[in-house]
Amino acid sequence: MVSETGRAAAALEDETRVERRVAVTTSAQAPSAIGDELATLADPRHEDAALQAPDAGERDGTHASGATLGTTRSTVLASPHDALRLEEIKRTRAFARISLPFALLVLTLLPFLGGDRAARAAVAGGMLAVVGASLILGWMLRDDAGYSVPRALVFGVTCVLGGFAGIYYFGVFSPAAAIIPFGLYFFSVGQSFGGTFAIWALCTVIEAALGLGIVARVIPDPGLVRPAGLSAAGQAGIVLLVEATFFATFLIARASRRAVLHAIEQHDRAMRGLIQREELLKEARQDLERALLAGGLGRFTDDVLGSFKLGAVIGRGGMGEVYEAVRVGSEEPAAVKLLMGHVLGDANHVRRFIREAKIAQSLDVENVVRVLEIGGLDARVPYIAMERLRGSDLADVLRRHRRLPMASTLAIVRDVGRGLAAARSAGIVHRDLKPRNLFCHEGPGGPTWKILDFGVSRLVADQGTLTRDQLVGTPNYMAPEQVASGAVDHRADLYSLAVICYRALTGRPAFSGDSISELLYKVVHTMPPPPSLAGRLDEDLDAALAIGMSKDPKDRYDDASELADALEAAARHELPEALRQRAARIMAAHPWAEG
Repeated sequence: MVSETGRAAAALEDETRVERRVAVTTSAQAPSAIGDELATLADPRHEDAALQAPDAGERDGTHASGATLGTTRSTVLASPHDALRLEEIKRTRAFARISLPFALLVLTLLPFLGGDRAARAAVAGGMLAVVGASLILGWMLRDDAGYSVPRALVFGVTCVLGGFAGIYYFGVFSPAAAIIPFGLYFFSVGQSFGGTFAIWALCTVIEAALGLGIVARVIPDPGLVRPAGLSAAGQAGIVLLVEATFFATFLIARASRRAVLHAIEQHDRAMRGLIQREELLKEARQDLERALLAGGLGRFTDDVLGSFKLGAVIGRGGMGEVYEAVRVGSEEPAAVKLLMGHVLGDANHVRRFIREAKIAQSLDVENVVRVLEIGGLDARVPYIAMERLRGSDLADVLRRHRRLPMASTLAIVRDVGRGLAAARSAGIVHRDLKPRNLFCHEGPGGPTWKILDFGVSRLVADQGTLTRDQLVGTPNYMAPEQVASGAVDHRADLYSLAVICYRALTGRPAFSGDSISELLYKVVHTMPPPPSLAGRLDEDLDAALAIGMSKDPKDRYDDASELADALEAAARHELPEALRQRAARIMAAHPWAEG
């Protein structure tokens, strides 16, 4: 389809939230080809919603920030592990707050309880240690960054020792032993299996040593509560039951953590799936509108233009139509592109139409659609006769399959890369590379990806342009320098190709917005979520695509073969260290979005 900037510019003028101005001329129509309409994108009903799950911190779960003791800092979650980590920080803070008054209560009651003086002194020392540990940990957790597993482990060991000092004082066979499962469950649902196992093992060893030592009369029993009339075997049985309770508490806590993590992961996957389906639905709606415009008879059906007889319409946009055609005499199939009647009176559109044909005709490479004949200003109607392609464009392929495997994506990059290399040699920048303009032709030699539509292309050496002062291209795949009206060279096409790879590998558009101005702002200033979040993708792919999608053209790959080689290496987790460091610098300036 062909785009008109009248409606696009109106949408831009209505937006006041954009921090950067984009110059768009409203007096002329934007350059185009049979494909997406910028006007369609300008309509809020047809745009991809920027639905992103909140996210922050490190994706490996080693850091998160959030509500703290005394101060609060907002937290965004990158993964289910981050969510559980935040819950663990809050739970630890709450446990410290509860332990402090409990220990103080025991210290207050001790003088009135009597009992063995040595055991009572041990309890007092243990409770003072718990008070100190609770105060120190609470101070550290005034900010979430103060949390660490070793600190929590030290606090846990202190509580365990203080708790068993109390059990020894009150009696190993007294109800005081019930305090241990309470604390054990708290620590056992933590993220560190090694730390939680150590706490359980410590409880088990101390209980066994105290209980069996008292049963064997190796350790004196100073407890306030002692078993009366209970045999040694019965006392040993009670110790074993307590140990079994500890072990069951540990197992239940770990199972509870796994169940919660599984539920969060399922919810996370479901939310991401809903977001992707919403974005893909909007893409499909745009494709449906295009399809409804194509097909059937046209105003030139059965006419002969130049060497070709025209048949049914196979594509239609705001400014042009594409007819199925055959060469008179040889029956060679072709596709003939014409301008609509309402734009034939605009000399600028006609010149650009003919210019597109000459540019495409100058590129003699298998991966650019071949031009068979051009009807210029002397023709009854200006036309371009091109080879008839059989197959599907990438937009249709992605609508059917949603995501493509790496091998299929690499085939696209390498084929399209050869076409872009030919365009670069001729000093041509396509400027509107997108899935709709990449076509998989099913020829005798097998499938071949071809570049279509040079309607908004530009000669690098040409200081003038027929699209001066206009926003050209499709915003979702447009390079940042195009939006910002900066210098544009072959690296703009490589950027668009990298964004296409992102779409093919992740199943979601890289950029979307509730208005065209929001969408353009994101293209210039922000990055989408990392590709590896889509699942089954190596994190090296984040680095490989970060280079291809860099906001600064100087940081991008110089040709498509470099992009393809990087993607292939990333899929094997063998991205060269030099590229990883290069990507790290790029991501430091423009990190991947969260979600």
